[in-house]
Amino acid sequence: MAGNPDVAKDNKAFVPLENNPEVMSHLVHQLGLSPSLGFTDVFSLDEPDLLALVPRPSHALLLVFPVSKTYEASRVAEDKDIPEYTGSGPSEPVMWFKQTIRNACGLIGLLHAVANGEAKRHILPGSDLEQLLKDAEGLAPIPRADLLYESKALESAHADAAKLGDTKAPGAEDDVDLHFVAFVKGGDGKLWELDGRRKGPFERGVLGEDEDALSERALELGVRRFLDVEKQGGEGDLRFSLVSLGGVFD
Repeated sequence: MAGNPDVAKDNKAFVPLENNPEVMSHLVHQLGLSPSLGFTDVFSLDEPDLLALVPRPSHALLLVFPVSKTYEASRVAEDKDIPEYTGSGPSEPVMWFKQTIRNACGLIGLLHAVANGEAKRHILPGSDLEQLLKDAEGLAPIPRADLLYESKALESAHADAAKLGDTKAPGAEDDVDLHFVAFVKGGDGKLWELDGRRKGPFERGVLGEDEDALSERALELGVRRFLDVEKQGGEGDLRFSLVSLGGVFD
């Protein structure tokens, strides 16, 4: 989002991505995720027939929503008393990326989804994505953000994907009120909320071996928790959309 107070106004900007499974899948496949995984729309959190359309297990969810006063107040309050994240290296519980490119929250969400948990095992050897994550692993958050900022492969793949979608994309310099957050089941079995605007990754709870990112417990800890905060804040605009990263139906 262009209005992000944590990204300098003079930083470079990307054309915002549409939260469209075809767009998201195209981008991660172009970077180097195996075609055996892809993104699928989640049309309901409650209706079994619609949930059955989503391939399981779900490794990650990407939620896009309008940035409201309630969200901003909740974000600031939760971040206020925690230190800036400094993790790096192979012992890092999850790989987290700080957002320093304007309008790139969709890209950051995608990277969070594929760089962690089971999805990471499906990255193709020798791909741009494999090399990018190798280079990023040992870096602290600021140098890691600089790596993304300077990556020509990432910028090129993003620009190509941004041309796709069902609606006309806004310009790179436009102010956009929508934001992406990823909910990922990490390799440690925990549900992580990963957002490049925050001070670091947030552990939301432990999931069982048979619970994926779209399980009842994961939804209660993640997406439903978010929506409940919005409702309690009296926000009238509860527009949101959700996609899941998982296997691809034949």
